[in-house]
Amino acid sequence: MKSAKRVAEPERKRNGIAEWAVTILLLLFGTTTLAEAFVIPTGSMQDTLLVGDHLLVDKLAYSPAGRVSKYLLPYEEPKHGDIIVFRYPADLSETLVKRLIGAPGDRLKIDRGVVYRNGARLNEPYVYHKYVYDADADNFPTQCCLPVKEEQARQSQEEMLERDVVNGEVVVPAGMYFAMGDNRDNSSDSRYWGFVPRENIVGKPFLIYWSYRASTEDLTGQTAGSMLTHLVDLGEHFFTRTRWERTLNVVRGFPDSKLPDHPLTINRGVPEP
Repeated sequence: MKSAKRVAEPERKRNGIAEWAVTILLLLFGTTTLAEAFVIPTGSMQDTLLVGDHLLVDKLAYSPAGRVSKYLLPYEEPKHGDIIVFRYPADLSETLVKRLIGAPGDRLKIDRGVVYRNGARLNEPYVYHKYVYDADADNFPTQCCLPVKEEQARQSQEEMLERDVVNGEVVVPAGMYFAMGDNRDNSSDSRYWGFVPRENIVGKPFLIYWSYRASTEDLTGQTAGSMLTHLVDLGEHFFTRTRWERTLNVVRGFPDSKLPDHPLTINRGVPEP
């Protein structure tokens, strides 16, 4: 009988070949139908994705497979650990990127910062805490404390906590997904505005084609003249503020895995200059 390691190794190689095949196809033939450019404007996915990472998003990854196309491209359903790009349910004009934590039927809870899915503790080495972290305050499902500006978002959260909590766990409804940022104490996500409908999922990022150290204000135009300032900054500091070590990096999700009980490990970062 073949060992699990011997079976897993060819599978990893096939997945790697498939990833690069899709990447090359989209780079060569990509249009707005196949791929879309997206820039990370906030630190909610830090350190996996940084403010100023410019991504290419595979819009075909979760599309229904046709009779012929299913043999050419690796279509799939969104799965645990995937990084997904989706239209914000409270404002469809906004596009967000988060990690998929819960699929339809999953039971979720957070106890002192540890995520449990269907009773099993998750292995989440990507979780990041930038500032002083209070694990005792990181529990879910509870009423959120992170301010959410949209009334629809607040209503969606209230409906989720009233309708979808069973025995202290949130149960993800059919056709819905639960998404969270890797920067757990600085991410507006499903804990605060509810579930992501399947039809809102645009695709998944597959490549950081460029990464540039910039502020959220510059990237989103939140302040007067910020976009002009950003353009001037680009002209002056393109080579020194480009993160060359991140440019052309492939973006991958994290394989779904469970973690045996042990003390919570926290990744404490240092604010980026």
